[in-house]
Amino acid sequence: QVQLVESGGGLVQPGGSLRLSCAASGSIFSINDMGWYRQAPEKQRELVAAISSGGSTNYKDSVKGRFTISRDNAKKTVYLQMNSLKPEDTAVYYCNAHIRSVRYPAGYDYWGQGTQVTVSA
Repeated sequence: QVQLVESGGGLVQPGGSLRLSCAASGSIFSINDMGWYRQAPEKQRELVAAISSGGSTNYKDSVKGRFTISRDNAKKTVYLQMNSLKPEDTAVYYCNAHIRSVRYPAGYDYWGQGTQVTVSA
């Protein structure tokens, strides 16, 4: 069974930094696109950043220049380095990955359990 396990959330002051990690485990053939989404209270879940298996990235406009997504394919892990954090970045952050596995050889979108990021003085 494939799982995505996130870590690294917490409380930080405005202007501070956090690094989120998401590790995939299980009977995995390959991992294609990986990404981070976030959902603030009473708002829809939105894409923050994504990275392809080849390393191509794209970002939500409001985080460009502040957030950096990266991945370690050998560790089956994706990271989100968040700098210059603002109160409006407060949300639950979810990891997403499109994974080919024993159960879903054609691929399936998996989600992590979510990690809370709170930016407040």
